[in-house]
Amino acid sequence: MFEQLLASMTDGMLVGVVYGLAAMGLTLIFGVMNVINLAHGPIIALGMFGVYLSYTLLGLNPFIGLILVAIMGLILGVIIYIAAVHRVIDAPHLSSLLSTFSVNMIIIGIGTAVFSTSFRNVDYSLGIIVIGPITVPGTRLTSAILALLVTALLYLFLNRTRPGKYIRAVADNRASAGLMGIPSTRVLAMSFGIGTALAAVAGGLIAMALPFTILSGGTYELKSFVIVVLGGLGNPLGALLGGIILGLIEGLVPVFMKVTWVPVLEFVLFILILLVRPQGLFGARK
Repeated sequence: MFEQLLASMTDGMLVGVVYGLAAMGLTLIFGVMNVINLAHGPIIALGMFGVYLSYTLLGLNPFIGLILVAIMGLILGVIIYIAAVHRVIDAPHLSSLLSTFSVNMIIIGIGTAVFSTSFRNVDYSLGIIVIGPITVPGTRLTSAILALLVTALLYLFLNRTRPGKYIRAVADNRASAGLMGIPSTRVLAMSFGIGTALAAVAGGLIAMALPFTILSGGTYELKSFVIVVLGGLGNPLGALLGGIILGLIEGLVPVFMKVTWVPVLEFVLFILILLVRPQGLFGARK
């Protein structure tokens, strides 16, 4: 029983790190521009198909394909910002919600027409890795390590580089940042691009472990919302911790009860956090 619990916890944590990376893109966009991106799920799905196509059509190693996915995600995010978000960023929240939801529907519509809703999978494996009494798939362990590396790079970028400091300044006070000569529009576009790239990369990592369709992103979008509420909206590192918590729930619950209870418990936790600590477990009180 102990070994089963340990294996379930390990598997849950590995998956949770990738979930945290997906939620990081959502919470970064909200933290910088106060916009909830409802196109987040389809972007995750596009990341899945990006890795799938780079592997099946170009013959690239899926982890190398993630580089292309990240670049395309960054470009797509900038385009979405310019086309759908920039003009409504200071409008009431409903405007940005409807705008990004429209992008959501456009991506799903085009994706369904091109790829249909048939399941795909990335048939790639790095074998099995044995760590003491625990056996884990090498692909899943590598994905988790890569997600942690991307998180560390994001932290260094936001805290140690000039563009990263510009992003933080705009997030703190956009008007004051503009008065100091920071090009707010370009910074906002870059932030949306980075958030989109993070979601696409997370989708690519998920695709190496699980089958998917163009509609699969919706499931991970909902998980991302639970995670950002756990970690605190606008807190990228909190998103990572929230993802690990959600992964542990998904890993441990099936040991004690039917797996169908997992989403029920996740959203019960979601509601409880909103009621008891709306700033999230790792968010600061205002």
